[in-house]
Amino acid sequence: MAGASLQLEAVASDPQFRHLSSIAGIAVDLRYATPANFVGRDLYSPIDCAWLHRDAAAALESAVAWLARHKPDHHLLVLDALRPQRVQQQLWDALQGTELLGYIAEPSRGSIHSFGMALDITIVGPEGAELDMGTGFDDLSERSHPALELIMLERGEITEQQVENRRLLRGAMFQAGFFGINSEWWHFDCGDRVLVRQHYTRVL
Repeated sequence: MAGASLQLEAVASDPQFRHLSSIAGIAVDLRYATPANFVGRDLYSPIDCAWLHRDAAAALESAVAWLARHKPDHHLLVLDALRPQRVQQQLWDALQGTELLGYIAEPSRGSIHSFGMALDITIVGPEGAELDMGTGFDDLSERSHPALELIMLERGEITEQQVENRRLLRGAMFQAGFFGINSEWWHFDCGDRVLVRQHYTRVL
């Protein structure tokens, strides 16, 4: 399976992938299907990117179950899931010549999103609003960096409640087998990146 690839249009008929609508207990608001992202335009329509690899989908179900046990009045909100290679290229191109290029996986290497094995995700509270994580999605500043939370807390740039909200999200995702990254509180990979690139199918 190493090096395998698939056109996005073929995903719906491939048993490796599951549609987000098949996962109970989540909400979905794919931000790259709207202008509410750092590029400022819809990058997905008319294609349907509400998919995950079945392994990531199963892990997400585990995260849903954990959150339901610990915070039954909260639920997970998926902000991005399968991001095809063609869109990853658009993001890469959009950031050329800026200091933000380090936030984007170089397209030839491949984003884990393009394998359906990464999620951008947050939590919605009992009132229906997203929990305050200190920044919004796609805020490409140091305040978004999990690795810098304690420093940001000491500086008063984020609050203890915001950090607690992030810890709740990490609690749900880590126990399900996801891994976070140092620079984005919302991003989680399902499994080791090297192994994903070697053994899973990239969606073009």
